[in-house]
Amino acid sequence: MNLKERAIHFLTLAATGDVHQAYALYVSDQLIHHNPTFPAGAAALMDAMAQSLVSHPHKTFEVQRALQDGDLVAVHSKINMHDQHLGVAVVHLFRFADQRIVELWDIGQPVPETSPNVHGMF
Repeated sequence: MNLKERAIHFLTLAATGDVHQAYALYVSDQLIHHNPTFPAGAAALMDAMAQSLVSHPHKTFEVQRALQDGDLVAVHSKINMHDQHLGVAVVHLFRFADQRIVELWDIGQPVPETSPNVHGMF
């Protein structure tokens, strides 16, 4: 499995309820994440992902595209929290070492109700 496939599988598992398995399979014990809303460390981020599943049991996750450049992978995806939710465009940036995620950034942007751009976000 290449790094792009590993990043996508990690996100898919984490978004659909197998957060602990996702971390066990793909995340380094030395993970550095850059999400400013959670304390540093893999455990804090894993707990937040697990809590998100409890808070949003009907959440959906759809990969739109993924790019790989050496040990870096970017995954652009759409997340919907429930059927009526317009969604969020999210980009996860991963850095891998020895096939494990060692660094993670995530950037999200809510889908607006209206937009002058006919091409949309996806």
